[in-house]
Amino acid sequence: MYFSQIVSLAGVSMAVYPREVMCLLGDNGAGKSTLIKILSGVYPPAKGTILIEGKETVFNSPRDALDHGIATVYQDLAIVPLMAVTRNFFMGREPIRNRILRTFDFTYADRVAADAMERIGIELNYPGQAAGTLSGGERQSLAIARAIHFGARILILDEPTSALGVKEAATVLQFIVEARNRGLAVILVTHNIHHAYATGDRFTVLNHGHSLGTFSKSEVTRDQLNDMMAGGEDMAALESRLEELVQRRSDGRQ
Repeated sequence: MYFSQIVSLAGVSMAVYPREVMCLLGDNGAGKSTLIKILSGVYPPAKGTILIEGKETVFNSPRDALDHGIATVYQDLAIVPLMAVTRNFFMGREPIRNRILRTFDFTYADRVAADAMERIGIELNYPGQAAGTLSGGERQSLAIARAIHFGARILILDEPTSALGVKEAATVLQFIVEARNRGLAVILVTHNIHHAYATGDRFTVLNHGHSLGTFSKSEVTRDQLNDMMAGGEDMAALESRLEELVQRRSDGRQ
């Protein structure tokens, strides 16, 4: 993938399977955001192919990706705080009660939204409450529940626990595991190695637009993943150089 003369991604290959959480890891600028935007139909790949169930697929828009069952929940969530939970849940897919007058079917929508949220362990005061009254974790769960309800088979989550407290993050992580257990393929994009290792089945690590490899949990430790995310050999070389400078300063004082 190219932006002007800058290579954002090169030679990156990743697969994800049903009933699996694939964690996409890497520092800022590693290429994570570019990759998920390709998978969600925002950018076309400059080279390479996307295969779904073994068939080559071309996405011309995010709608194409949605039609193939790929739903992406970004950090900004696309949640309107002043709108009701129900209206947010059905945004763009509003159920119509009267085909002539085209009125929103609040009775049906409230019931479905409340049931979907309850299934993930969140009880609403009432479905008509403003989405802005929900906690950060509950809003994340609303966005995830919405994607699953409308047929997502592959769920891409962009930093879903970013800026959440411990309890809220635990709620989101619990639902990610539940989504996997329901048969979905989940791609979890995160900087948080602790959250990744707690929920992930496999891990793909990116560094400066290149893949450092894909590893199952049995093949790699949390510390090894953290080292790769931090630059691995680059960090080791830096530490060695610092030790050398400290030793020279110490020798000069003697």
